[in-house]
Amino acid sequence: MTTNIAEIDSIRAASRMMVRELGFMNPTLASTGYSASAVHALLEIDAREDMTSAQLVQLLGLEKSSVSRMLAKLVAAGELREEAVSNDGRIKLLRLTEKGRTTVAQIHAFGQLQVRNAFGNLNRSQQQAVAQGLAAYAGALKAHRLGSAEQEQSLITITTGYRSGLVGRIAEMHAAFYSTHFGFGQFFESKVASGVAEFAGRLHEPCNRVWTALLNGRIVGSLAIDGQDLGDNKAHLRWFVLDDGCRGSGVGRILMAEAMAFCDIRGFSETHLWTFKGLDAARKLYESFGFRLMNEEQGAQWGSTVTEQQFARVHRPA
Repeated sequence: MTTNIAEIDSIRAASRMMVRELGFMNPTLASTGYSASAVHALLEIDAREDMTSAQLVQLLGLEKSSVSRMLAKLVAAGELREEAVSNDGRIKLLRLTEKGRTTVAQIHAFGQLQVRNAFGNLNRSQQQAVAQGLAAYAGALKAHRLGSAEQEQSLITITTGYRSGLVGRIAEMHAAFYSTHFGFGQFFESKVASGVAEFAGRLHEPCNRVWTALLNGRIVGSLAIDGQDLGDNKAHLRWFVLDDGCRGSGVGRILMAEAMAFCDIRGFSETHLWTFKGLDAARKLYESFGFRLMNEEQGAQWGSTVTEQQFARVHRPA
């Protein structure tokens, strides 16, 4: 995967600004008398039960000696206590004291206020984008540090039916991907938006359904089955798209599985989809669910001349 150098430099600049604005350049953090590493240690001990110093070393990515010195200071300050495990006195669990719980509550209040104040300068869509992007980027940084090829599973949920922002978000995801990779413009975006808007008005029909993938309340993927568009008991698979940050995560396969199960339960004789040549990953996914290429020809229904492809899946009753 190639990465634009301008995007890399933009992320680096934003990261430096965040470090300054969040106060990490100061000797203490979050209006406490403690360093950033000590504040993080208190938060992680609060968030987990049965935390040991060895686990904290792994979690924070710090040297064992540095963590030992930091914990000794927090114990001496009355923020933490160490409890020996009953069946193994060599293992000691880290616990917050009453003072420590008060300190952690103050840290949370400070951090929440920082986020609220910043979010006051963003609209709801921007807030969701920040939450999604930061979670993905943080997971990628951790995966690289641990030498893992897989990032932590995103907390993505799959829902059905209309939800506020559905039409605009599906159009936005299509426009962002296809303009970047294939040069599609206003005609394509408008066609997607008008098509989704018309379909949304028919979602009350039991043969129509739309699935959306949500991350922190933001739509990051979609797929629809239109049971009326083609007639003759044939389903039309439409508006299958994923946000860039979700590709390769398995979310697309989940959406396809939900849609194909719906088509089988509804008893459609066939399911058809129209796409174009060059979307190899999507084609591989379609074929894994039984779709086969039926027709291929030059066309311009999306506003640019491409090799249009029609795939079909024949329903076979159990």
